[in-house]
Amino acid sequence: MSDTAARWTLHPDRALPADPVTRGLARQVLEATRDLPIVSMHGHVDAGVLARDEPFGDPASLLVVPDHYLVRMLVSQGVPHDALGVPRRDGQPVETDPRAIWRTFAAHWHLFRGTPTRFWLEHQLVEVLGVTQKLSAETADAAYDTIAERLADPAFRPLALLDGLGIEIIATTDAATATLADHADLAARGWGERVVPTFRPDALLHVDRPGWRDDVALLGERAGVEIGSYGDYVRALEARRWAFVEAGARATDHGHLRADTTPLDPADAQAVFAAALRGEVTAGEAQAFSAHMLFEMARMSTQDGLVMQLHPGALRDHDPRVALERGPDVGYDIPVATEYVRSLAPLLEAFGHHPDLRLILFTLDEDTFSRELAPLAGVYPAVRLGAPWWFLDSPDGMRRYREAVTDTAGFYNTTGFVDDTRAFLSIPARHDLARRIDAGYLARLVAEHRLDLDEAVQTAVDLAYRLPRAAYPPVAASVFPSSSDPAAAPQEVHP
Repeated sequence: MSDTAARWTLHPDRALPADPVTRGLARQVLEATRDLPIVSMHGHVDAGVLARDEPFGDPASLLVVPDHYLVRMLVSQGVPHDALGVPRRDGQPVETDPRAIWRTFAAHWHLFRGTPTRFWLEHQLVEVLGVTQKLSAETADAAYDTIAERLADPAFRPLALLDGLGIEIIATTDAATATLADHADLAARGWGERVVPTFRPDALLHVDRPGWRDDVALLGERAGVEIGSYGDYVRALEARRWAFVEAGARATDHGHLRADTTPLDPADAQAVFAAALRGEVTAGEAQAFSAHMLFEMARMSTQDGLVMQLHPGALRDHDPRVALERGPDVGYDIPVATEYVRSLAPLLEAFGHHPDLRLILFTLDEDTFSRELAPLAGVYPAVRLGAPWWFLDSPDGMRRYREAVTDTAGFYNTTGFVDDTRAFLSIPARHDLARRIDAGYLARLVAEHRLDLDEAVQTAVDLAYRLPRAAYPPVAASVFPSSSDPAAAPQEVHP
């Protein structure tokens, strides 16, 4: 039977070990996690999409145009951004016919063989959207029509999908200057405990970034603090963090290039800040200031209870021409080597044993898993290892992660699986893959008589559900400041 005639189904043992003994054990472990709720605490789904709760537009705008994993593969094979509908900053025309964009994608489906993108997309297309024929140029229109019909169903509105996809809680990622109006709207409608914001201050911590002074002015406006000095700036950041806490936030998120956390003397921090306000800051000063502010973010977390997530190591917008034409997040962020041990030493010396700090470390440099990150998480009570993410959340990448970190950090110094995606419908696919890989790894330990089967099942449940819940706890009411006045928030500018 040809691919175009056969019904598209996914093998129940996909991504499980090939060895029949280990596979049989993996099936038993997987069965215990298959239907667990999804805890999605490091996502990038727009809060506005959830608050508006409008039907998704069409298959191309949902699945193709915004997916940088998918776009970058097609671009690497010569398909231009314009043909994929990726907008241009200058307003010049790009392909706007969603069916044409979909046909271009479907005609290149073979390019995704062996990639995690294929695994996620297959799960979305077959398990979620009901596509019945393998994707190809010949079946593109039929698949498009099936998906479009499914998206018109009220059960596929964003909020309904939280239940339909089994998502118990989802965190969005929000700029430090966000009004949080969408979250307030969701909370007023009863969704406040299931859709929570995350504080992302990156734009404010890199003082040589174009537009930084405008963002600082907006920070002051949002915080109700007139910012004329470094101390004002710190107080404004603290006030915004408290606003996020009051809106239900559980974490901060920091995407710096380096992991450096060396603090500055307050006078030096003030000098750099003042130079930045004048537009005279040097690259070296800006780098030192961003490192200092990571230290400050950890200090603030010990006071307001927000979990601190750090994921350095992505050189953003590698091709400046593409960045100028298209903006960020179109596939040109490239991993670089990252050093953690010396870089994090100042922060960990100050706060690594602090009972109120939880620092979750991610990496794109998998060489650091066994050499640096697992040993750090294996001794500092404040540190947990985040899941392999971005270029590493692949079947083999997740296996290598478990093999690299478990010897030193065990399972319980990790967060379990934490997805990192803007693609809403890929969330269950990513969690399904992680549960399958963990089931296979744990099954091998059982087959080698290193774990009992009941221990493997319990650990799998912990990795899939209990550890992510524990890694991102609600902020205790006891840490809230006694007044909504920003000046009432705890302040301590000195490192």
